[in-house]
Amino acid sequence: METVTLIGIDLGKHSFHVHGQDRQGKALLRKKFSRKQLIEFLANFPPCTIVMEACAGAHFMARQLARFGHEAKLISPQFVRPFVKSNKNDFIDAEAICEAASRPAMRFVTPKNESQQTLSALHRVRASLVRDRVKASNQIHGFLLEFGISLPVGHAAIKRLPSVLAQEHLPARLMRVLERLQVHFKYLNEQIADIEKELNCQLAEDDLGQRLMTVPGIGPITASVLAAEVGDGKHYRCGRDFAAAVGLVPRQYSTGGKSNLLGISKRGNKDLRRLLVQCARAYMQRLERQRGRLAEWVRSMLTRRHSNVVACALANKLARSAWAIAAHHTKFEMTEAVIAK
Repeated sequence: METVTLIGIDLGKHSFHVHGQDRQGKALLRKKFSRKQLIEFLANFPPCTIVMEACAGAHFMARQLARFGHEAKLISPQFVRPFVKSNKNDFIDAEAICEAASRPAMRFVTPKNESQQTLSALHRVRASLVRDRVKASNQIHGFLLEFGISLPVGHAAIKRLPSVLAQEHLPARLMRVLERLQVHFKYLNEQIADIEKELNCQLAEDDLGQRLMTVPGIGPITASVLAAEVGDGKHYRCGRDFAAAVGLVPRQYSTGGKSNLLGISKRGNKDLRRLLVQCARAYMQRLERQRGRLAEWVRSMLTRRHSNVVACALANKLARSAWAIAAHHTKFEMTEAVIAK
């Protein structure tokens, strides 16, 4: 097995399918393992390059393999799919991973550390709780509207729901339903506040997160997401590549030498893209108080383009600035232009 230089692993929950090949691409290894057997096998295997799809459990496995002396690489599943030959099974998937990884121009995903994965988990839980809170609020508004009661938009109206119910003559069962929904709404509010406290505590200990918050418009939530996603920035060639990975660049449909640019591609992490656009809109709302070359650029753009277009363009600049801060270990300077390498 010393001649095996590249191993592809098709990850599963309980079973793992392994395909190994030499430098010429000749298959030398084709085995199925349980999780425990795979760890024991690779711990005693000579150091080589091991590639997996970036999916559930891949980042943990990559950290384990790095401790054994292997070079662990993750590849996006969408780049593996074109190399699956004929019928699909787990061994063919593992072989396709090797084939995709052997392409010289292939792009890989940098494995996350435990801190980054914890931040991502907190953000996913917070996003789920926010969605549940919106659903509970909408149900309260909807049920009351069916009985001719219209509440103002916002959380404040939900908080004073008991006083509203005391003044109205509603069925007793409906009153109990609304009271349950308000208790659930209050519980979700408390859970979201607790998670945001945890995020702020972790962000206070993160040097990169603190430097990202120097970018205008970027707050604690966006800074912590960026810290988890961009890392040290070394897996992106430049800031333009990071902005493209987030989906904040025009989608191309060019042929015959004629360039045709469409709307933004919306690829990559949609939550991070949404947060960056919201940061851009928050910056634009306070534009009259902003100074520096970035503010002058935004004012100039607003005279020529729609505000939605300017918001996406500014979000692109914020993403590129975030990459520069992570990659060059710097802070954002208000008086300087946004770094756009």
